[in-house]
Amino acid sequence: MVAKIGIYRTQVGSQARDLPIVPLTNDLAIALLITVDHGVRFIELAGQELADRLRPFDIDCVVSVATMGIPVAMEVTRALGLDDYMILQKTPKIHLADAIDVPVRSITTATNQRLLLDRERLLAVENRRIAVVDDVISTGASIQAALRLLRSVGATPVAIGTLLAEANSWASQLGEDAQLVQTLGKIPLFRTNSAGQLDEDWEG
Repeated sequence: MVAKIGIYRTQVGSQARDLPIVPLTNDLAIALLITVDHGVRFIELAGQELADRLRPFDIDCVVSVATMGIPVAMEVTRALGLDDYMILQKTPKIHLADAIDVPVRSITTATNQRLLLDRERLLAVENRRIAVVDDVISTGASIQAALRLLRSVGATPVAIGTLLAEANSWASQLGEDAQLVQTLGKIPLFRTNSAGQLDEDWEG
């Protein structure tokens, strides 16, 4: 069980949500959005609202990163009237022995991982306009790895959609691709000050 050290109330599009603040280190904490803990209606509406922001980009296929991005990808795909989406995996599976891969490390994972794209699914993204979606963009490392992987197989990412954007360090990580980001809300990082209280850090 993750220890909670506070609650942060935020907006995800039109929906208000109380997120637990959990520590990553002695002096750094995050507000944690676990999409599967907020119910079907929450992710359905969030997916519709995110799809509304992505619709002008004429998307052919929605791509996300396992695992918390899966419900986001499903609902955005449904709301856009599409029938196919792709999930990039971080865990090796039997059907991914010959996968195309790139390295990735996220803020909530202690070890380096590989982002895996199933070769059997190349036609879903090759020469197509792609929206990369996720629950939260924090450091931008997972999104950047997804963009790199997709471009290496001939896909054209035209938009990045997230439910929440955490602080702002992801913008420098993504560089020019930061302009592709569409988000339903923003949350800070939290730093412990000398008095032991949490200060909001919007820069990261």
